[in-house]
Amino acid sequence: MPPKPQGHDTRYVKMQKNNCFVCGMNNPDGMRLKFILDESRQTFVCRFRLGKRYTGPPGHCHGGIIACILDDAMGKVNKLHQVVALTREMTVEYLKPVPLHTPLRVEGREIQKLGRTHINSAEIVNENNEVLARSKGIFIAIDPEKMFTKYVER
Repeated sequence: MPPKPQGHDTRYVKMQKNNCFVCGMNNPDGMRLKFILDESRQTFVCRFRLGKRYTGPPGHCHGGIIACILDDAMGKVNKLHQVVALTREMTVEYLKPVPLHTPLRVEGREIQKLGRTHINSAEIVNENNEVLARSKGIFIAIDPEKMFTKYVER
């Protein structure tokens, strides 16, 4: 008998439309970032550019958008354990201004897993691999069917 996968069955969530502001392809107002699993490093990676829509300081990204991108990158890491986990807490270090109209990369990785608690990190880097912003987050695995049933789009 094959070993049972760890975590909840995520098929329920995969059947739903993805309206996430950061990665949802069904959200016409969202960022529509696409994350890819780098299997060799067990890291989720997304390459992107930010347009003027996301302006904070002139020519640079708003800090709230930076936090959204980092949160989503860390959240993707929970897929390694076949779970849906929600952000409980996160910290963001804004190291350098994040420029608009420039190739960027965000990477999310696991730090530790303790039962339902998942601790992850993420970094936004530029073409020179300079870290512009980084985060650490605590995520709690939930049962998506119990939590999201009343929000199902029909």
